[in-house]
Amino acid sequence: MVLAAGVGLSSCSNSGNDDAQPAPPSPTPPTPTGPSQVALWLTTANKTVLFQKQPLTLNFATPAANNTLPTITVDTTQTYQSIDGFGFTLTGGSAYVLHQMGATERAALLKELFATDANNIGTSYLRVSIGASDLDTQVFSYDDLPAGQTDPQLTKFSLDPDRQHLLPVLKEILTINPSIKILGSPWSPPTWMKNNGNSKGGSLKPEFYNAYAQYFVKYVQGMKAEGVTIDAVTLQNEPLNPDNNPSMSMTATEQATFIKDNVGPALKSAGLTTKIILYDHNTDRTDYPLAVLADAQTRQYVDGSAFHLYAGSIEALSSVHNAYPDKNVYFTEQWVGAPGNFAGDLSWHVNNLIIGATRNWSRNVLEWNLAADPSNGPHTPGGCTECLPAVTIAGNSVTRNPAYYIIAQAAKFVRPGSVRINTSVPSNLPNVGFKNPSGQKVLIVLNTSSNPQTFVVKYRGKDLQVTLEGGSVGTYVW
Repeated sequence: MVLAAGVGLSSCSNSGNDDAQPAPPSPTPPTPTGPSQVALWLTTANKTVLFQKQPLTLNFATPAANNTLPTITVDTTQTYQSIDGFGFTLTGGSAYVLHQMGATERAALLKELFATDANNIGTSYLRVSIGASDLDTQVFSYDDLPAGQTDPQLTKFSLDPDRQHLLPVLKEILTINPSIKILGSPWSPPTWMKNNGNSKGGSLKPEFYNAYAQYFVKYVQGMKAEGVTIDAVTLQNEPLNPDNNPSMSMTATEQATFIKDNVGPALKSAGLTTKIILYDHNTDRTDYPLAVLADAQTRQYVDGSAFHLYAGSIEALSSVHNAYPDKNVYFTEQWVGAPGNFAGDLSWHVNNLIIGATRNWSRNVLEWNLAADPSNGPHTPGGCTECLPAVTIAGNSVTRNPAYYIIAQAAKFVRPGSVRINTSVPSNLPNVGFKNPSGQKVLIVLNTSSNPQTFVVKYRGKDLQVTLEGGSVGTYVW
């Protein structure tokens, strides 16, 4: 997590082109007959509707003559990347506040978050920290030692810090969704491996590259022994941000060397198929992942690159994809700043992440922390104090915040294994389409203007005429 200058999303109040003119008069739509072909799940900018299925009859019909409405054409014959999922980071702090709930109340909330039936939102991807992130109650690694001691053989390695809260909550989640994908990211290695001996900043000592590679192996194996499969790891959260607590700097050259000489061979030799995803930082520095991928020895071990959007533009993901189209891209973190601005946060995040990241080849979209207490804690000394979680938990009381609804609009229906399909993009109606594994088509549309917009969804020669309120997002499923 980095609080980058100029991107405090809590102050984001722009919901698009607010000076847009009202939509022109629309032709009278045909009177629907029979059951609705299309389901609409809606979230409005003014919060009058919060991810609710609408009681509308929506059917495709013969196109109206002389249609002048904006049109989104959906073409399932042109396909792009597969989707791994949508979700959050289950920080140590998230697990802590969830674990303080009553068992019945926690079970109900986890079902709401991770199941797909009824009104549950279907979160399908989680990121966890390898050791502490800045949203833990304290800084720790899995091999902490008194100052001056080292443990290159990792004889003191233990997942005990995660056994108190994180693993119990993860196991409850896995009973709801056993196939959920989990990404592990370290904020810092043990301090004895670092040149400054501190949890904050510094870099990895070359003499401990092998030990740190084995640390990853032991982590993946240890989690597997607990019944948790780690699908992928990044090597360092925000390697260009040494100011968090914990944190560590890692240059592109250091990361390439660490992957090709240490982590890649170590995972392979241990028979582990856990993916290695590089970078894990802002889109303004695509030179970093491109430099790592340029090394052929490193590239053989790498699945792809991960990005945040505290600086840069989301289109940068496509530039990395286009340079190495056989390597995947991922979107692994974005925070919502407390206290939140619902209309602004909904519009910005849906436009840039749910739509923007996936239209630029990302296989996932992850918002930052899943859960926190009413003061946005716990956090480490110097950790983020303004990270608004998806859900705020006070005792057994739950408040659902913008990130909850942002992820819900995609996660429930764009299931893992879905494929992005081609859609046209009229002015003020950014959108993205998918075909999910059951064959359903899913179209997510944001109205970035402040006025209601009537438009047409065209599919296989038929038209569906719909209206979306200003600043609102609709997920259309058929």
